[in-house]
Amino acid sequence: ARAGQIRRAPGRAGPPLCAGAGPGPHTLALPPALALEFYGKGAPYNALVGKDSTRGVAKMSLDPADLTHDTTGLTEEELKSLDDIFNNVYKAKYPIVGYTSRRILNEDGSPNLDFKPEDQPHFSIKDEF
Repeated sequence: ARAGQIRRAPGRAGPPLCAGAGPGPHTLALPPALALEFYGKGAPYNALVGKDSTRGVAKMSLDPADLTHDTTGLTEEELKSLDDIFNNVYKAKYPIVGYTSRRILNEDGSPNLDFKPEDQPHFSIKDEF
């Protein structure tokens, strides 16, 4: 997958839809029934699937220009909204299954050996395993 995109889990029939967002950013696995209704092809939030959509979530925007990891220039209100949505909606409903490549890989694609999940925002053993 290109930088900022999320790969589907290999080796599964009908791999889960995944979206990345929030402080971290984290990769969230969307439950199959919910995924299809709200995030599947043609569904209202399909634009968020398969990429880090942190900015779009903060701005409550599905504009393609906002579907990025870049939080530069967001207002305090938008950053608070992102934190609220991540903690009270995404994290409360969906399991965190990983991190976007921007977190675990260096710019050249090599592994970021300094990355430690336990040092990431919102990490807890209960969430991760």
